Amino acid sequence: MDFSWLLICALLVFCMQAGFLCLESGKIRSKNSINVAAKNISDFILSSVIFWIFGFAIMFGDSFYGVLGFSEFFVGEQQSAYQISFFLFQMMFCGTAATLLSGAVAERMTFVGYLCIACILSAVIYPVVGHWVWASAYQAGNQGWLESIGFIDFAGSTVVHSVGGYVALAAIIIIGPRLGRFSGEKAFSIGNNVPLSVLGVLLLWFGWFGFNGGSTLQLTDRVPLIILNTCLAASWGGIISSILHYYFKRFFDVGFLLNGVIAGLVSITANCHVVSPFEAMLIGIVGGIILYFSTLWLEKLKIDDALGVVPSHLFAGIWGTLALAIFADLSLLDTGLTRWGQIQAQLIGVVSIGVYCFTLSYLLISLLNRFVLLRVSEDSETKGMNVSEHQASTELIDLLSTMHRQKEAGAFNDPVPVEPFTEVGQIARQYNEVIARVNSEMSKRDNAINDFKASEKRKSAILESSMDSILIINLSGEIIEFNPSAERNFGCVKQQVKGKNFIDLFIQDADRDVIQASLDCKFSGSEGILRNIRNSITLMRNMSEPFSAEITVTSANFGDSKQNEFTLHIRDVTRQLKLQDNLRQLAYSDPLTGLYNRTYLMGSLTKAIELNQYKDSNVLLFFMDLDKFKKINDTLGHKAGDDLLCEVAERLIHVTHDNDIIARWGGDEFVILMTGHFTPEVAHKKANAVLTVMRNPLTLAGRKLTIPTSIGVVMTEKGKQYKAEQLIQHADIAMYHAKEQGRDNYQIFEMEMIHSVQRSFNYEQEMQVGINSGKQFNLVYQPKVTQLGELLGFEALMRWHHPKEGFISPVEFIPIAEESDLIINIGEFALLEVVQQLSDWQAKGYQNVPVSVNISGKHLVSERLVPFIETLLIEYALDANLLEVEITEGVLLTDIDRCIEVLSQLKGLNIKISIDDFGTGYSSLNYLKRLPIDVLKIDKSFVDDCATLIEDGEICATIINLANSLRLMTVAEGVEDQTQLNFLLAHGCQVFQGYLFSRPQIAQEIEQLYFKQ
Repeated sequence: MDFSWLLICALLVFCMQAGFLCLESGKIRSKNSINVAAKNISDFILSSVIFWIFGFAIMFGDSFYGVLGFSEFFVGEQQSAYQISFFLFQMMFCGTAATLLSGAVAERMTFVGYLCIACILSAVIYPVVGHWVWASAYQAGNQGWLESIGFIDFAGSTVVHSVGGYVALAAIIIIGPRLGRFSGEKAFSIGNNVPLSVLGVLLLWFGWFGFNGGSTLQLTDRVPLIILNTCLAASWGGIISSILHYYFKRFFDVGFLLNGVIAGLVSITANCHVVSPFEAMLIGIVGGIILYFSTLWLEKLKIDDALGVVPSHLFAGIWGTLALAIFADLSLLDTGLTRWGQIQAQLIGVVSIGVYCFTLSYLLISLLNRFVLLRVSEDSETKGMNVSEHQASTELIDLLSTMHRQKEAGAFNDPVPVEPFTEVGQIARQYNEVIARVNSEMSKRDNAINDFKASEKRKSAILESSMDSILIINLSGEIIEFNPSAERNFGCVKQQVKGKNFIDLFIQDADRDVIQASLDCKFSGSEGILRNIRNSITLMRNMSEPFSAEITVTSANFGDSKQNEFTLHIRDVTRQLKLQDNLRQLAYSDPLTGLYNRTYLMGSLTKAIELNQYKDSNVLLFFMDLDKFKKINDTLGHKAGDDLLCEVAERLIHVTHDNDIIARWGGDEFVILMTGHFTPEVAHKKANAVLTVMRNPLTLAGRKLTIPTSIGVVMTEKGKQYKAEQLIQHADIAMYHAKEQGRDNYQIFEMEMIHSVQRSFNYEQEMQVGINSGKQFNLVYQPKVTQLGELLGFEALMRWHHPKEGFISPVEFIPIAEESDLIINIGEFALLEVVQQLSDWQAKGYQNVPVSVNISGKHLVSERLVPFIETLLIEYALDANLLEVEITEGVLLTDIDRCIEVLSQLKGLNIKISIDDFGTGYSSLNYLKRLPIDVLKIDKSFVDDCATLIEDGEICATIINLANSLRLMTVAEGVEDQTQLNFLLAHGCQVFQGYLFSRPQIAQEIEQLYFKQ
C-alpha cells in the first residue's frame, strides 16, 4: 500500500510528543511537572483540531497567489486513504511545532495564556509558512511562493522547528525570565529528573526517524541514507556541545549533551535527503557549536529559555536550512539553481519566514497579553504551577508545607513525614537526619557548656549530675567523693563510706589482692584494673549483693605522687548483659515458631560434625518441606499459614528428644538435627515417626486438614569427611526426591540422587540445545479411529532422540521441562511442526483430518500461546478446525479462571479443546460446565482394566455418560485388546486410540498407512 509508510512514520512522529513530555518534565522543577504535562497534551489536542478544521486547508489547499490555501477543510470524508495518511503525517508536524513553545515558557506562563498562544501558532503562523514551502506536496503544481523560487526545507528545519522557535522567542521576551533566573545570588535550580529527560531525548531521536524518513512520502531507497544522516548529525551534535562545555567549564553537562543531540537532529532535518554521511557529520558538528554559543548568548541577554528551545530549534533550524544550499547535491534538488542561486533562495526563505513569524507572533502575543494574563503571579510561581494552575499537590509541596509549619512554630523535634521509595521521601529522610543531627549537636553543645560551668564549680556539679556512679579515691584506696548515683547504685550514702577503703567495701574477697596490686601500681600493671579502658568486674551492692559492672579509671596528679587521686566511673551493666543474652537468643531463634533459625542450625551442625568425626557416633539430619503449603496461604490466608507453621513446630518438639535441634530453615522448610548412635533402621524408624505425627489431621480456619510432608534424610558415616553445607544439600536433594516419588514420604539420601539431579540439570540444558537445533526433537502421530478403523484424527506426541543417549522417554524429559519455561518452547515447537505437517498434507491433497497437540498448564496460562497460534494459522493459511489443543485435567486446578479465559480465546479461533487424562484430576463439575471444551479423553489407567475391574469400568461408563450429557465427544486412550474395545462400545464410546489399532508413527509412515491406500 502506498500510504502504509506514511502511517508508520506518523506514528513514529507521534512518539515525539512523549519525548517532549519526558524531556520537559525531567528538566523543570517538580513543582511544575503536572502543569508541563497538561500543556503538552493540551497543545497537541488543540493543534490537531485546528489543523483538521482549517489549518490543513490553509497549508495545502488550492493556492491563492502562493500565499494561502482555500480548500480541503475538514479532512477525511472526501479524501483517499493516501490523502488521509498524508494529513495525519502533517498533523503530527503541526503538533510538534506547537509543543516547542511549552519548553521555552515553562514554569511561568499561565495555562490559559499558553493555550491561546498555541492556537495562534497552529491557526495563523504554521499553516501559512507551510503553504509557502510545501503546498505542492499534496497537490502537484500547487506551489507556494517560496517553493516557486527554489526554497527547500525537506522535513522542516525552518517550517516546523524555526517557526516554533520564533513564537517561543517572542513569548519569552514578552513574559520575561523566571524569578531568580538571573539574580546571580545562587545557582538556579534546573531539572528534577535527568534520567527522564534522557529518555525523552531518546524518544525524540526515535520519532525523528519517522519525521525525516517519512518526508519522502513513500518508502524509497533514499530512506536508509536519510535515517543514517539523521543519526550521525544527532550524535555529532551531542558530542561537540558536550566537548565545548567541558573545554570551557571543565565538567560534562548532561543538559548540553541532550540539547546538542536535538540541535543535530534539527540541523539535518532540512537536508538529510541530499547530503552524504560525512556532510551530515559536519552539519551536526556546526549545529552543536551553534547550540552551545547561542545558549550562552541568550543567557548574556537574560532571555530565559527554560529548555533551550530557541538555540536548539530556532538557530539550529536556520543553520540546517542554509546548510542545504552549502552541502546539497544540486542534481538531487531539481530546482535548476546554481549553488549561489540556491543560497539566495534559502536566505530569502529564512529571512521572510523569520520576519513573518516573529513579527506577527510578537504583535499577537502582546495584544493577547492585554486581555489574557500570560504570566502567573510571583506567589503562584513560587508555590509552583501544579498548585496555582491545577490545585494539585505533590509530595514535595506537602514536605515544604510541613517544613514551613515547623519554621513558624519553631518546633523541630518531630520529624517530617517520609513517603517511602520516592525522591522526595529521600529528601524528607535526609532532612529528618539533618534535624536530628542539629538537635544532637545542640544537645552536645549544651552539655559542653554545662560541663564548662561545672568545671568552674570544681567537681561537685559533675558528681551530682552524672548518671554513672563516680567515686574518687586516693592512692590508699580511701573514698574522697561518692556521688548520688553511687549512693543509689551501692545502697549506701556518702557519709557512710567517705574515708573508708573502696576495696574493703565493694570488691569481692577473691578479687581484693589483685585490685590492691592494681591500685599500688596506680592502675598501670599487667593485670587487674587498668587506667583509661573499660574494665569488667563483679562488685558488691549493700555490702553483700554482687552485680556486674564496668569501671573506667582516670587519674589526677597534683604534683605530689602521694596526693594522686583516681576517679572511678562505675556503671551497672546487669541490664545490658541480660539484654545481650536476649538479643543473642533472638539472633538464633525463629520469631514465628520459636524454633532455632538457620544461623544457629548451621553453627550447631558444624560443631556436631567436628565432635562426632572421631567418635563412634554419627549425625542424622532430616530436611522437611510441607507439600502444597502455598495453597493454604493462597486459600486460607497467611494467618492460617502461620498457625500451621506453629502447629508443625509443636508436633516436631513432641516427636523429638530435648537434645535434638529443630530449626526452621525458611518458609515452610524445617530441619531436625540429631546426634548419637544411629543405624539405617533407626533412621527409618525416626522418619516414620515424624511422618506419622505430621499426618494427624488438624483444624485450620474452620477446616479439617492434614499436613502432607516430604522429608529428605541424610546420615553421616564414620571415617568420612563432611561439611555442614554438604549435608544440608544432600538432605535437600533427598527431600526433592521424595516429592518426585509422590510427596508425603521420606527418602534417605543416596549418591545416585545427585547423579539424578545432575542428569536433570544436564537434560534441561541439552533440551534447549536440541530444540534450537531442530534435529533432536520430532513428532509421531497416533491415529484416533472408530471401531472399524475409520480415521478421525491424530494425536501428535513428542519424541527426543538424544545425540549420545538415544531415545529418551517423555516420562523423563517432560517433567524436567515443566520445571522451567522449556515446556513452552517445546509446546511451540510441537505446534509449529503440526501446522507445517498439516499444511504439507493439504498441499499433497491428502484427507483433511485434525491433529491434537498436548499443551502444558504453564504454556496455557502464559501470554504467548494464543498470539503464537494466531500467527501460525495466518502464516500457513490453515483452517483452525484441523488443530486441536489437549490439556490435562490437573491443569484446571491451578488457575481455573485464567484457563477458562484462554480456552475461550482458542475456541474463538475455532480450535477444538480436549481434556486429556480425564478422571485423574478431581475437577469440579461446575468448572467442567463452564469450560468451552469439545472432547473428554478417558485416561489409559481406567481403560486398562475397564473390562475386568468393576471400579474402573464404572468410572469409564460414568465419563462416557457425562460426556454424552454435555454433548461432548469421548475418546478412550490406550485401547490394547478386544475386550476393552467391546466394553467401551457397549457403553457408548465411539472413538478410540491405542495399540489395538496403531502405534504412534512418524509422518512418512502415517502417509503410507492412511493416505495412500
